[in-house]
Amino acid sequence: MAFSLYERQFLGLHGLLPPTFMTIEQQAYRVMSKLRQQPNDLAKYIQMDSLQDVNEKLFYRVICDNVKELMRIVYTPTVGLACQKYGFIYRNPKGLYITIHDNSVSKIYQILSNWPHKDIQAIVVTDGERILGLGDLGAYGMGIPVGKLALYVALAGLHPGQCLPVLLDVGTDNKTVIESNEFHVLLNDPFYIGLRRKRTRGEEYDRLVDNFMKACTKRFGRDTLIQFEDFGNLNAYRLLDKYKDAYCMFNDDIQEEIAADSNYIGTAAVVVAGLLTTMRVTKKKLCEQRILFFGAGGANTGVAEMCIRQMVEEGMSEAEACEKIFMFDIDGLITKSRVPTLLPRHKRFAKDLPDTKDLYEVVKMVQPHALIGASTKGGAFTKEIIQEMAKNNDRPIIFALSNPTKNSECTAEQAFRLTNGKVLFASGSPFENVEINGKIYKPGQGNNAYIFPGISLGCVLFKAKHIPDKLFLLAARRVAASVSEKSLFKYCRLYPRLKNIREISVQIAMEVGNYLYHHNLATLHPEPDDMEMYIRMNVYSTDYTDVINRPYEWPPQDSKHGFPVPLLERMSMEDE
Repeated sequence: MAFSLYERQFLGLHGLLPPTFMTIEQQAYRVMSKLRQQPNDLAKYIQMDSLQDVNEKLFYRVICDNVKELMRIVYTPTVGLACQKYGFIYRNPKGLYITIHDNSVSKIYQILSNWPHKDIQAIVVTDGERILGLGDLGAYGMGIPVGKLALYVALAGLHPGQCLPVLLDVGTDNKTVIESNEFHVLLNDPFYIGLRRKRTRGEEYDRLVDNFMKACTKRFGRDTLIQFEDFGNLNAYRLLDKYKDAYCMFNDDIQEEIAADSNYIGTAAVVVAGLLTTMRVTKKKLCEQRILFFGAGGANTGVAEMCIRQMVEEGMSEAEACEKIFMFDIDGLITKSRVPTLLPRHKRFAKDLPDTKDLYEVVKMVQPHALIGASTKGGAFTKEIIQEMAKNNDRPIIFALSNPTKNSECTAEQAFRLTNGKVLFASGSPFENVEINGKIYKPGQGNNAYIFPGISLGCVLFKAKHIPDKLFLLAARRVAASVSEKSLFKYCRLYPRLKNIREISVQIAMEVGNYLYHHNLATLHPEPDDMEMYIRMNVYSTDYTDVINRPYEWPPQDSKHGFPVPLLERMSMEDE
């Protein structure tokens, strides 16, 4: 109902639409009013999915205006439930399906050519083997690249017509999707939309991925951004190592080090951003702090590695930086006596300290400035541990990153109350505000949505050759710098407000652009004179534009007949 009267008459729509005219703001109000009456999150997901089919611009406008409320609907955690029921709620096709039977460059190229949009700049691809914490969902995993690209558009401003979700269907080995009151078998599910066969592995699988990468660059260009999403752990690491220097690609599950079981919403880059924010309060560089990690899985190991890179840039050697990092895993503090049984990535964090499995004893012994939990052990940060942190530090840093809420090492309420508001707290799960003695504390939630949209925007606009790990640290610094003085010092919030996330993405894209040109990794030439203006001119607008070009008038003297027609005289009778 946003068509003007002129557009309705010109396009033959007059009378086919109700005789009212609405702005996009009025339409967004109608959408949100209906959405808030839906009985559950899955129903909200289905409504938004239907809206994307019929009015893409309104879909993104609604998300942009309600980021905090809707990000959890269009992506995690609701997208996980939607993927489990993807066949049942399937309505209209979104994205491309490339199967193991299409295993050649020419066949995949033809499939890519069938996509109606030709100027593709960003691709998110999955093989459905490790969808969030749900395991192998096969073709039901298409909801992940669809949702991820929706965030690309809403949070960074990539053009939706330049985004392509892809699912590589090589079968599935996981026969169970939901184990509840009724037993559900995926391969026998009548609604399953993928190949009903066991997952292909080995050489044939590798050849499919290789052919896919070649076909994408042949069809859309070598500077097309390709993000690998929710591949199985073994394939994810192997494929990243194989392609990261040859293509413009990344896998935020690895380069931002989400834990293997996807129970952590915090990623390395966004966690380090929170730590960098605390430096504005503590007045201490990261290299001056001891950091104790509770949990030594992929999440905390990734954070530790990025902390080391930051410390090195602050003037430390890598060996000195490792001395600042303490790791506590399922067997207790990682010490030198355990080196023979440690994984290679943990050995350099081993300390010459007594063995212990008591976290409280470790906190008393190490006296860390920061305690970071990514263990999924709910309540692990006990009253004694939190109070010991407050005893040893004027402003203790406690990050409880495990997700969902029941797995959080402590709640925001516990952290703030037990330290009398001294704590600098962040979490992986959302927590309500805490009020102590009339002061409101607003706990920050680490979310990788602060990081990857801006990096993707910069790499797309400046046509990166490949994506170096340093970009994630630059993005973390920019996120930390974006926290306002009011948010930090009045409310103790360590992350920017989600409603500002598009602006943060623009700032990250500027950092990316400067780095790419400085290191000869950008292929867009010449370099824009005004990088910020170039970015803002190219971000997707959620405002309606005229469907029909408006006619314009010439000056009256030039839009009339050129001259008066004279009366011609008859020359002879033959003219009769």
